[in-house]
Amino acid sequence: MKNAVIVIGLWLLASAGAAGAQIVVIVHKEVPADSLSHAQLLDFYSGEVKRWSDKTPVVIFDLKPQSDAKDLFYKFLGKSPSRMKSIWLKKLLMGEGEPPQALASEEEMVRKVAATRGAIGFISRAKIQAGVKAVLTIAGAEP
Repeated sequence: MKNAVIVIGLWLLASAGAAGAQIVVIVHKEVPADSLSHAQLLDFYSGEVKRWSDKTPVVIFDLKPQSDAKDLFYKFLGKSPSRMKSIWLKKLLMGEGEPPQALASEEEMVRKVAATRGAIGFISRAKIQAGVKAVLTIAGAEP
């Protein structure tokens, strides 16, 4: 019984931390957008929109590991990571695009987005650095 109380207490602490977490959608500094809507973000990540307004190709990055940032991002999109993978696989099989490159860490995400023209990705707000710009902040997971 005592162990169950401890486990529940730890779960509540973890849930409270995740609920207060914020992530930001970041883009390469030359992307011609200063903000994105939920619908635009979903269009980019589902491969429906493949170019920015200046005709630069959109380069999408994802995260490999399960993390609070990845969980919040996909919850905000309203799609599970497995559903997004099936969308990307269908696009690949139809010759309409490739799945995003999955990166090992948020630090690698910042480096790749900063170094790749047209890139878009997501990280925890605390990980943001120079060389990228934030175009959308996601607090919790409501679109």
